[in-house]
Amino acid sequence: MTAADDAPTDLVHLRASGVSVVVDLAGALPRILHWGSDLGALDATGLAAVRRAWVPVPHGYPVDGGVEIAVLPQESTGYLGTPGLVGSRGGQDFSTLFVTGSHGVETTPEGTQRLTVDAGDDAARLTLRLVLELTAEGLLRQQATLTNRADEVYGLDGLLLTFPVPRVATELLDFSGRWARERSPQRTQFTHGTRLRENRRGRTGYDTAYVLVAGTAGFANRTGEVWGLHTAWSGNHRMLAERSHYNPGLLGGGELLGSGEVRLGGGESYASPWVYGSWGTGLDELAGRFHAWMRARPQHPATPRPVTLNTWEAVYFQHDLDRLTALADAAAAVGAERFVLDDGWFGDRRDDTRALGDWHVSADVWPDGLHPLVEHVTGLGMQFGLWVEPEMVNPDSDLARAHPDWILQVPSRLPRAARHQQVLDLAVPGAYAYILERMDALLTEYPIGYLKWDHNRDLVDAGHGGLPGVHGQTLAIYRLLDELRALHPGVEIESCSSGGARVDLEILQRTDRVWASDCIDAFERQQIQRWTNLLIPLELIGAHIGSGHAHSTGRRHELSFRAGTALFGHLGIEWDLQEAGEAERADLAAWIALYKEVRPLLHTGTSVHADVVDPVLAVHGVVGADRQDALYALAMTGRSTDTALPRLTLPGLDPDASYLVRPQAPGDAVDHAPQWWTPEGVQLPGRVLSAVGLEAPLQLPERIALVRATRV
Repeated sequence: MTAADDAPTDLVHLRASGVSVVVDLAGALPRILHWGSDLGALDATGLAAVRRAWVPVPHGYPVDGGVEIAVLPQESTGYLGTPGLVGSRGGQDFSTLFVTGSHGVETTPEGTQRLTVDAGDDAARLTLRLVLELTAEGLLRQQATLTNRADEVYGLDGLLLTFPVPRVATELLDFSGRWARERSPQRTQFTHGTRLRENRRGRTGYDTAYVLVAGTAGFANRTGEVWGLHTAWSGNHRMLAERSHYNPGLLGGGELLGSGEVRLGGGESYASPWVYGSWGTGLDELAGRFHAWMRARPQHPATPRPVTLNTWEAVYFQHDLDRLTALADAAAAVGAERFVLDDGWFGDRRDDTRALGDWHVSADVWPDGLHPLVEHVTGLGMQFGLWVEPEMVNPDSDLARAHPDWILQVPSRLPRAARHQQVLDLAVPGAYAYILERMDALLTEYPIGYLKWDHNRDLVDAGHGGLPGVHGQTLAIYRLLDELRALHPGVEIESCSSGGARVDLEILQRTDRVWASDCIDAFERQQIQRWTNLLIPLELIGAHIGSGHAHSTGRRHELSFRAGTALFGHLGIEWDLQEAGEAERADLAAWIALYKEVRPLLHTGTSVHADVVDPVLAVHGVVGADRQDALYALAMTGRSTDTALPRLTLPGLDPDASYLVRPQAPGDAVDHAPQWWTPEGVQLPGRVLSAVGLEAPLQLPERIALVRATRV
């Protein structure tokens, strides 16, 4: 619902999906008085009373009276924390006092309530447009546009948008990580000072803060009040949590700009990234708002997510038509629906040291082009996909030799190489046009339904025209993807970046899934996929079944653990199936058949995670939107210190309904089964299953079992 008609003109109350946002427009810039649980319908008197009731005692502030902490904090109002805007004209106009001039509230056809505020600073000759939206799913998001109204250039050094959190939020959760170990959670206390997370990789990053969460003490998957923030930007960015004796708490996010990177001439504007906020009781509700919003987008994948075989760990650079057609035959036999040819198909690309950028099919390896393989794959009823890495170039390539000026660099030197690569400067019109033409030509010549779009290095020392170049590079890749998708609207694109180093909501406006990690070791994937799912629904998370010997870690796992882990995502295969025995292929086919049966549930239902007191057991699952059906995974990641595990609770079920609970084949094999672990199962109320649970089976470490709950 929109703001009430009789509400004060300087107070706006937005409500959706159990969330209230109260915005005060009486000060210089908008202040969010409340972001959290629904306050109910408030008339003009009620809103005015809320504002009056929450005026802090004016004592101990840096200035007389209260300090206005707006969505874009200004030092001129007395705020001495991290400023919302940093910039100047050669040192002049370094401080702003924006004052709100006008505002409007509207509701979009999708049900999003949008507050638009226009503000200006006549002395600094700047204007600011702030857009604050509450989506139908209860997501709060903000974006700002700064415009220079003077002839003199304004150098923008940073723009930060903030969301308030109350003092009851005493703990923080964010993420670290590295290659093959992305999104590793870390928790700290939310104390006075600034917890600043800056990402300078030129891409979203393995170690991005990802979702920065503040919550009440001990918050968990299903309990505690939590407020989470995500900066939707695929280049350099920063996120912070800040608190002081007069600031109850702020979460903030924005782009991280290099010195001189954004210079606004007269009439020019800078638009910030969208910064998203999600509130909920427990991390599952917080995540559910992100998932529901993404699924409501018109471009969200609507067809069943096909079982995808990727050739990388099967053949690496050893491309051979006979070997690949045999692999395609084996893939089709176990139920694969998409076949993706990975790196090594173009130019002189026999290893990772050369030819990157030479996007022509190799005449040596593929004398008849890719047509024989494509025709064989599509003849088997599978879709054909192709690996590309358009933003990168090897110095040992025809492209780099012909256009050394197309490399992202400072004028005096090349950046240090990484994986034998440099970055192609897509802000150079010629480089952009070349990549667009090559990708368009490939998609026109071949019936390619899917691109695995890789990005295998950080942007180190990235310069364009003598200035920092990450901002322009990020905007260029967005334009490139937008233009390519307009030319080929039926092609799906995966965001892959050395695995999971480009995972954010803005790249996902242009892509159809992410490759969560180059590590497909099921033990590592249990954590990687769980925390990727905090932001992104399962159908957008690439999750493959690897060989019994994990290439990235050396671990060995049974097929059931590998397949049961990959089931909860967009399932695929990364394995030379010709090495698998007949029995193993039959087992794999059974897991793929289960995936095809349950993907409508997994890819539309609600992700849930039980709060288990024993850290060696992880219980997660998906409950259907109508709560008629649910599938849970019980993953053992170690050995318990206790003989008996805690009771198995199944979250998310209708407490007033009755459910038949039984093991789900082929994930029904356990080492020691409780009495109810039979095909007939046991029937219990949802309230009992969610709150009290039932006896858990005992398993050896690195095993997984599946449980199905069906409403009766």
